[in-house]
Amino acid sequence: MGDLEFEILPAISTFFIALSAVLVAIGWKQILNKKREAHQKTMFWAAVTAIIFFIIYASRTIFVGNTTWGGPEGLKTFYLIFLFFHIVLATVAAVFGITTLTLGYRKKYDKHRKLGRVTAVIWFITAITGITVYVLLYLLYPGGHTQPFIDALFRQ
Repeated sequence: MGDLEFEILPAISTFFIALSAVLVAIGWKQILNKKREAHQKTMFWAAVTAIIFFIIYASRTIFVGNTTWGGPEGLKTFYLIFLFFHIVLATVAAVFGITTLTLGYRKKYDKHRKLGRVTAVIWFITAITGITVYVLLYLLYPGGHTQPFIDALFRQ
């Protein structure tokens, strides 16, 4: 794989996570304005863009590899703690998101409404921390790249 995959794929995946967060914000505003059908459509597309992000991210991890910290050694521990926080939030957001969508499609609106508020806030924080990770790794402190996961599994 060339440098293009190292540079463009993270930018594309970050775009999709940001777009997903914007769509969640729009969907939240729509439901507050009692526009249920528009809310459903917008939240569907928010989920689709989040899935596109995940597919790009997972594919890149498997076939290209992740980017290692390239910044000052003194900031590495802070970055790793921040990254861990982001990963935990992203995992919680994904589980909550699937649950919230399922409740909505099953028309369990009371539970959907209560969990949806929490899910949206977690998703916003996840998107912000994800964008921050992108800025740190690709704009401020470009790092090195590790071996692709697939290579680590099948090629010694």
